[in-house]
Amino acid sequence: MPLSSAKRIVIKIGSSLIAEAAAVRGEWLTAMAADIAALHAEGKEIILVSSGAVALGRPRVGLGTQALMLDEKQAAAAAGQPLLMSAWAEAFDTHGINVAQLLLTLEDSEHRRRYLNARTTFTTLLAHKLIPIVNENDSVATAELKFGDNDRLAARVAVMTGADTLVLLSDVDGLYTQNPRSHTDAQHIPLVEKITPEIMAMAGDAATAVSSGGMKTKLEAAAMVTRAGCRMAIAPGTAQHPLATLGDGGRATWFSSSTRPQLARKHWIAAAVHLPGAVIIDDGAAHALAEGKSLLPAGVTALEGSFERGDTIGIKAADGTLLAKGITGYGAEETRHILGKKTDAIAGILGYIYRSTLIHRDDLAWL
Repeated sequence: MPLSSAKRIVIKIGSSLIAEAAAVRGEWLTAMAADIAALHAEGKEIILVSSGAVALGRPRVGLGTQALMLDEKQAAAAAGQPLLMSAWAEAFDTHGINVAQLLLTLEDSEHRRRYLNARTTFTTLLAHKLIPIVNENDSVATAELKFGDNDRLAARVAVMTGADTLVLLSDVDGLYTQNPRSHTDAQHIPLVEKITPEIMAMAGDAATAVSSGGMKTKLEAAAMVTRAGCRMAIAPGTAQHPLATLGDGGRATWFSSSTRPQLARKHWIAAAVHLPGAVIIDDGAAHALAEGKSLLPAGVTALEGSFERGDTIGIKAADGTLLAKGITGYGAEETRHILGKKTDAIAGILGYIYRSTLIHRDDLAWL
């Protein structure tokens, strides 16, 4: 499964790859940035999920390699995150690529409004050719609001952004039938077409002092993204140019998905049962939606029920026929003010604008 067919790629880099003895692995980082820049030059959209802040911040706070209490980890993350971003920004600047920092918590991926805001930010950054660099917001997240490791975070980001490929770079070269460090007869598995209980039983534990995720979290990430139409690879990242190696067919374990991200998303939207409200549209808007276009406020004539931004609502014809379902970009009260209005009037009416569409075509399922 080469990277050549990928369009939007999320790449996760573990702490043990980017940091060694509490310092950035400079040569490795430079080579990694060159790999990503090559994909970027091919027109691929890249999102980077980078660990390393805690590892780099430990010496700044005076912490060793021992297990950290939550407050110590938060302090180390706060001290190390600027160092991490500075290293990435410098590496990509050589290639004329700008980066942007996004710090997320588990709540950001589960709270409807925060989820939408984060997804909109990703979309805007990618549209302007920046590379978003994501990390968990360790400096503020409490234990119950944490992803726990960046394998899970990367999977959530892949699903949130509709990525078609997730690459987990690690200190292992894929999944084995048993732990290869303790079983010499362990067999490497190049392709997993379905994640079964037998596959999950092959998971091991984290291998290094600076890593927080093991094979179990990687398999959980694979289960999450493949259901959403995203394929995934567990690939070795310790050597220089790991992405170029993977793209050339290098050793890894690929997890395939039977559907495309957009199709999986539309199936999920179409299957929504609880619809807190609906909008009534005119014939012109109905015709546009049937052709695969987005729903604009100008095409809405009325609304039903009470809904919030991010809810899945119904889209009805004038006679009440349910034509489609979609995730709304505006709440019911906001929609009442802008229905029938042109897009360029939204900011003047509301005093702000989330997006130019009421329901984007990527968030709409025609029935």
